[in-house]
Amino acid sequence: MRKSMLSYLLLPIFASASFLLSAAPANTASVPISASAEQVEMQASQPRLDLNKADALTLQTTLNGIGKTKADAIVAYREQQGPFTSVDELLEIKGIGKALLDRNRDKLMVE
Repeated sequence: MRKSMLSYLLLPIFASASFLLSAAPANTASVPISASAEQVEMQASQPRLDLNKADALTLQTTLNGIGKTKADAIVAYREQQGPFTSVDELLEIKGIGKALLDRNRDKLMVE
């Protein structure tokens, strides 16, 4: 009886605390503006993966949402159709849609 009464009392307290924390405005004054610029520089300095040179294992381990089957499909498409002329050509491969391409676009390039 005591445990159930205690849980009835604590449940609204925790629920209201989580509501207040999620509804509280974020303190953005402490975030330095230069931090976002540094992140952009770091992303820009990371080497991009060339679709015409990467093997299936590299594609699989480097790209988000690309498993063994899709990586093999990319390599097979390249072998059948010739070198990629643009990153957007990945949309021609079954199983690769716009969302998946947009998620990995900054990691890819075509030489």
